Amino acid sequence: MLNVRTLGTVTAAAALAAATVVAQTAKPAPKAEAPKADAAKHAAAAKPAAKHVMVTTNDMKWGPAPDALPTGAQMAVLDGDPSKAGVPFVIRAKLPDGYKVMPHWHPTDESVTVLSGTFTVATGDTWNDSAMTSLKAGEFTKMPKMMHHYAGAKGETVIQIHGMGPFAITYINPKDDPRKKTTH
Repeated sequence: MLNVRTLGTVTAAAALAAATVVAQTAKPAPKAEAPKADAAKHAAAAKPAAKHVMVTTNDMKWGPAPDALPTGAQMAVLDGDPSKAGVPFVIRAKLPDGYKVMPHWHPTDESVTVLSGTFTVATGDTWNDSAMTSLKAGEFTKMPKMMHHYAGAKGETVIQIHGMGPFAITYINPKDDPRKKTTH
């Protein structure tokens, strides 16, 4: 049975700190703290952990996509570091018309929001045009980690990808990996 005073304190702290509340077993009521000390404790718990991030269109620094992706795409990092394990990130990618990323998978979940154009995506180990789903601006897809999938663009397409780093890619067929292609 939960003590009403303990439950109220835990609930208030959870709301302020956005933390997960673990159920408590009944204990004798703790000695009441002075209201000032209690308020200071809650204020400290409510402090944001990071700075506010705002990125305007003019702030975005577009550059070539990493060599793990086929040439032609451009990327901009909006927040975080997609190369670091356990670090959340948000990136944007501009894909030219007809762009294709052959069947592959990621070690972490990949969440994609289409900002403009048409993003096409399907699951599986081999490219199949008839299996593709076309997503338009405002639509979303999430590929759980390790899910085999492939993607493309119809018309110039801009997508926003967010997830937890590292944002790495492993191709199902090693011959599809642009990092392994040679030029003569």
